[in-house]
Amino acid sequence: MNKGRLEAFSDGVLAIVITIMVLEIKVPHGNDLNALLPLIPVFISYVLSFIYLGIYWNNHHHMMQTVTSVKGDILWANLHLLFWLSLIPFVTGWMGENSFAPMPMAFYGFILLMSALAYFILQKRIIAAHGKDSLLSNALGNNLKGKISPVL
Repeated sequence: MNKGRLEAFSDGVLAIVITIMVLEIKVPHGNDLNALLPLIPVFISYVLSFIYLGIYWNNHHHMMQTVTSVKGDILWANLHLLFWLSLIPFVTGWMGENSFAPMPMAFYGFILLMSALAYFILQKRIIAAHGKDSLLSNALGNNLKGKISPVL
């Protein structure tokens, strides 16, 4: 199967996820700058998650440039990644609305960890399909940073 459908679907899902996040920022009912103060934690959590999703989108784009074709296992691994990324608007809103309270922060961290693991699985499926001497495998090398990042 051509990789174009996977890329287009992934781009669409990520665009929707970012749109949902920004729609969660409610317009204040005041007309001065003080009306924005309660939105500061919500805005900070949005910026953090927007950057996080932007990094995933960018890395996914570059990784897909190494792919020549996709099979079922790559499609499922990609859906697995998109599942976890699609939960980011929920945990972003929960975290921002509760001023970074411990439980929402822990849940946010869990979603980030699961997203990182899903991305790692997707990388492994692509390498398995394209071989140990594939462009992606060579680009990653031993990928120590990629293996340590989810743990940190």
